[in-house]
Amino acid sequence: MIFETGFAKVNLALHIRSRRSDGYHLLETLFAFTGDGDTLTLEPADALSLHITGPFADGLSADADNLVIRAAAALRDAAGVPAGARIKLEKKLPIAAGIGGGSADAAAALRGLIRLWGLEGETLPLHEIAAALGADVPACLASTSVVGSGVGDELSPYAGPALGGLPLLLVNPRLPCPTGPVFKAWDGEDRGALGPAQWREGRNDLQAPALALVPGIGAVLDWLAIQDEAQLVRMSGSGATCFALFETAEERDAVRARLMANHPDWWSLGSVFRP
Repeated sequence: MIFETGFAKVNLALHIRSRRSDGYHLLETLFAFTGDGDTLTLEPADALSLHITGPFADGLSADADNLVIRAAAALRDAAGVPAGARIKLEKKLPIAAGIGGGSADAAAALRGLIRLWGLEGETLPLHEIAAALGADVPACLASTSVVGSGVGDELSPYAGPALGGLPLLLVNPRLPCPTGPVFKAWDGEDRGALGPAQWREGRNDLQAPALALVPGIGAVLDWLAIQDEAQLVRMSGSGATCFALFETAEERDAVRARLMANHPDWWSLGSVFRP
């Protein structure tokens, strides 16, 4: 039995530079990953199957269109593996939330199946498989801090101040924020390049369109912004999850306790960044 984590993804900054003629957007972002996320359990089996549990399992299909099954099928075909796998996904992260979700789970499935099927050391087109599944999946494969460009799938090393161990709080108002409409609502203005090492001075160009489509995101940002301990407050990805960074875990936990008392209907996760 193999265990993997679909680590929650955070876009510490996200600059949209242009919209291509095919509708995709060229962007610059700094991906970072928390130490927590969804849990995948993988076991040997004759066929591929997926069973989904957890607090956010409702509304998710476990059929062939699920990214986890698509990832497994693509890897099996590329490696010529005759076996299948029985996969259980415990969905702990909210859906359509801007923190990786399905992309992180697909990447975790690829990592787990490489071990389950004994493919370590094999030459496999993992980046190509991941990119075909979604723009965020390549970054989620390693789930370490990395700079993304192109549509997010062109990756380069992050050379700025170390992020590992930095405490953060993720907060979601339990409102879905589908990615496509948010990107479509971007106003088309290029506000400048991202200096990855200066990501704190950066921005999320999708925050304004997401707020227009899902005003409840603003309540989260406003609440986090008035917490004295919070060093930086921003929305992740295309929303609706927002994050706050802290100097210490104690400060993070104190803010989360206040959040749970004042907004028990909001989802939150206290964590730290992976290296």
